[in-house]
Amino acid sequence: MIRIIYSWKVAPENLDAFIKTWTRTTNKIHEEVKGAQGSFMLQGEADGSQIKTIAKWDSLEDWQQFWNDSKPTQMQSMHDLGERVSVEIFKEVDDFTT
Repeated sequence: MIRIIYSWKVAPENLDAFIKTWTRTTNKIHEEVKGAQGSFMLQGEADGSQIKTIAKWDSLEDWQQFWNDSKPTQMQSMHDLGERVSVEIFKEVDDFTT
């Protein structure tokens, strides 16, 4: 398993629309793309415009296939509402969340 951490900067006036768009986008990816295991979103406490979306994938290869094939279309509506600041890839070592 891997986790992809996307960092976003979202203006306050776009936040509600960004959350709704992210919800639709991440659910569609989870349902339709091989290896996609879902995602969750975090919002900065001190700066509410800082957003992290953390996606879980079966393998780096599955994510790379998605990223190379679908990046421009699947996530475009999110880019219309916020600025993606970074993308980081981490191997999942363990997970004790439920």
